[in-house]
Amino acid sequence: MLSRESDTDSYTHTRLDYHATVRDLPTNERPRERLQHFGPQALSMAELLAIILRTGTRGDNALELANKLLTKYGGLPGLVRADFRELCAEHGMGEAKSAQVKAALEIGRRLGTLQVDARYKISTPADAANLVMLDMAYLDNSAVLRAAEIFRPAIIRNCPGLILCHNHPSGDPTSDDDIVSTKQLVEAGRILDIELVDHIIIGHQRFVSLKEHLRWE
Repeated sequence: MLSRESDTDSYTHTRLDYHATVRDLPTNERPRERLQHFGPQALSMAELLAIILRTGTRGDNALELANKLLTKYGGLPGLVRADFRELCAEHGMGEAKSAQVKAALEIGRRLGTLQVDARYKISTPADAANLVMLDMAYLDNSAVLRAAEIFRPAIIRNCPGLILCHNHPSGDPTSDDDIVSTKQLVEAGRILDIELVDHIIIGHQRFVSLKEHLRWE
């Protein structure tokens, strides 16, 4: 009798440890089936990432794992910045899944940089921002450059002018320091006879043209 009770307890424990996979979800809630019926635009970011991951862990299905990654890294921008080995170390990831995620993110980045014409024409601040926004929006740099370093490439190439672009990792494209440094760079450009055409500040899915803001001549 004791043996039977022990077997029952063991069985109950096994049932409680079971965790639902994506396949256990109703058909209309599974990411892959939702994509097939409604198209990728109808899926959340977590659902799209779950399709790339394919499988989860013993404790989290693919959708739950995707949600945990997006929450921990602050969405796609954080996953773009995340080091490959750091991603591999996440529970349930490993090299194969990390490679799949990084490859998908890179495909998206390259798709966004494709241009119809070989020579990209810049006529407005938006043209300049769109050219670099995907590459710069998720950079996490804090280097401070001197005016000499900024103008050096233009001097070497004998350029009559340049457009300066830099990003704000915080996502907010405004700063009093940027305004002060821009005024200094405008004066340095006049001395060098190299026009500072614009200074574009890249934030999260937005930008600011300091030329439009300060209106220097």
